[in-house]
Amino acid sequence: MATVALTRSGFTAAVSGTGIVLVDFWAGWCGPCKRFAPVFERASEQYPDVVFAKVDTEAEQSLAGALGISSIPTLAVFRDGVLVFAQAGALPSAALEEVITGVRALDMNKVRAELAGEKAPVA
Repeated sequence: MATVALTRSGFTAAVSGTGIVLVDFWAGWCGPCKRFAPVFERASEQYPDVVFAKVDTEAEQSLAGALGISSIPTLAVFRDGVLVFAQAGALPSAALEEVITGVRALDMNKVRAELAGEKAPVA
């Protein structure tokens, strides 16, 4: 599966649905981004049931800023509309596969319960 280019207008719809969405925040001038790009592309071919998306932080500065992206490349992973992983830096293939495997194994009911607990006011 090819990667999908995301812009501010389509970002929320892309990450809020069901399933797993990996988002690579990158820029054309970024050396580590260039090294990570083929790793990301190969993974997109290995995992056709996962959405692989890219956000060009130069073209989408307001989106990157709204999400607090301060270092690139940054990989953000959403599952069923929940941000479950975010890390700056170019991952090697094995590490990216570990992230995907780990995200697949998540119990999303437990994740949502934990998130709800974090948001509950402390008495």
